[in-house]
Parts: sequence; structure tokens; C-alpha cells
Amino acid sequence: MAKILIAEDSATELRLIKDILKETSHEIITAVDGEEAERKALEESVDMVILDIIMPKKNGFQVCRDLRTNKKFGPVPIIMVSSKDQESDKAWGFKQGATEYITKPFTPLDLLIAIKKHLKKKE
Repeated sequence: MAKILIAEDSATELRLIKDILKETSHEIITAVDGEEAERKALEESVDMVILDIIMPKKNGFQVCRDLRTNKKFGPVPIIMVSSKDQESDKAWGFKQGATEYITKPFTPLDLLIAIKKHLKKKE
């Protein structure tokens, strides 16, 4: 069982992702802005972060970059999930340290496959 942080400011999107993951045995924690996401990612010893980009206080690109520069965070997978669907957005996400970039709207299977793939690599 992995501990997964979902950082998403939209209550609807957050509920959607939580519903997708409810059938898994993973422990889910949530954050609704970038600062909270970064704090929880470091304090909670998470195994994965599912990170929205457009959030209050600190955007997902900033959170991803800051987590990647923190030695305490290490190689924890970060899956960016965003409506920003341009190739330049994806390239910037990977440049900031994202492990995977999924554009909204996505299917539940897209997210579950990405989670399984990157948790398996972490083990």
C-alpha cells in the first residue's frame, strides 16, 4: 500500500481522482494549494504525488521544481495532471521534474496505469 498525495484545488477534480483511487488499497492524502502540497509531500513521506498545475499560492510547476531540489524528497514519482495540454506545457513539466504528465480530461485507466507503472519502478 502506497501513500499518495493528491494536490488539486478543484473540489470536483479532487473527488474524481479520489473516486478513481478508492478501489485501490492506497492511502490518500490531499492538498488544495501549492504550499500545502509541498509541505505535505515533505512531512508525510509520500510514495507519489498527483499534482495539478494551476493552483493557488504556488503552481504545480513551482511545487515540482522545489520538491525535486529537496534531498529529503528524493526520487518520489510526480504525476502532473492538468488541462494545460500544449507540448510546451508538457516539456516544461518534465523539465521541472515531473515523472509523468497526463492532460485533462483523462480516463480512469490512464491514471491507474501511470500510478501502477511509477509505483512499480519505485519499489
